Amino acid sequence: MSFVNNFRALYNIVMEWDRQKFIDTVARFIDYTAKRLPDDVVARLKEMADRETDERAKVMYACMLEDLDRADASSRPVCQDTGLVQFFVTVGSECKLLPLLPSALKEAVEIATSTAPLRPNAVEFPSENNTGTNTGKGVPFIEYDIVPGSDELRLTVYLQGGGSALPGRAAVFPPSVGFNGIAGFVADAMVEKGINACPPLVVGVGVAGCMATAAKLAKHAALRKIGVPSPDAEIAVLEGKLKEVLDEIAIGPQGVGGTSSVIAVNIDTACHHPSSMGVAVQFGCWAMRRGELIFGTDGVVCPTHGGFEV
Repeated sequence: MSFVNNFRALYNIVMEWDRQKFIDTVARFIDYTAKRLPDDVVARLKEMADRETDERAKVMYACMLEDLDRADASSRPVCQDTGLVQFFVTVGSECKLLPLLPSALKEAVEIATSTAPLRPNAVEFPSENNTGTNTGKGVPFIEYDIVPGSDELRLTVYLQGGGSALPGRAAVFPPSVGFNGIAGFVADAMVEKGINACPPLVVGVGVAGCMATAAKLAKHAALRKIGVPSPDAEIAVLEGKLKEVLDEIAIGPQGVGGTSSVIAVNIDTACHHPSSMGVAVQFGCWAMRRGELIFGTDGVVCPTHGGFEV
């Protein structure tokens, strides 16, 4: 019996050490993500700046890139609105951290809120009380995808700002509206509130059987790596066509006009009902603060931010 108790005590010590190491790493990464954009987003912004011909837009891109440099040099958030923290977790059923994730991720957010610091953005409804910690009922948002038999954990962190959420839309249409109807729906959303979202924008579109499923797919599409088209060749073509439509709106960086309106357009789909089709659009601002950590048996890998020390 004493052997069993000693083993349990040792196991608890090891688990607590792993939990604290995990919390510290995630807290540091949230802090880092608020202050440095992922490598692919920075590369795309520089490409757009180089291709821009409108003089006002060129000045605005220069301001954006200077903002990134100053945020990095001073270790300050890229934007004063550090958003609400969202986690998208792909985790193996054999991962020992799985039972600890809800409490560990909450604690990591609270630590990062203090250290970065992050602006407190978690507001309760209907009291409108700010919790002050970026945690509370339903936040941080955590979505799980369980992989049977695996012991790996892939963690995507997204800091969703208030402005980029404003143009978001979801609706149900008859399938007869086709691609043109979907493109018009997305374009109307961009025209109505796109400037509020701090363009150029990342645009994620979901098409599915209902609004809820479409909204989920739209969020995942918005988080896709910049420059990676849909693996479905037909959808990839539609992504290109929709990008052309949205760029023609010519909102430009911060709404000053220019040759481009979007950083990327990504579409994700699921089967829909013969008589109805859910469509949703999710926008991300130019400061697309998302990043990924991979926790495996060989350690931690960060594929999105080359400068992050794991």
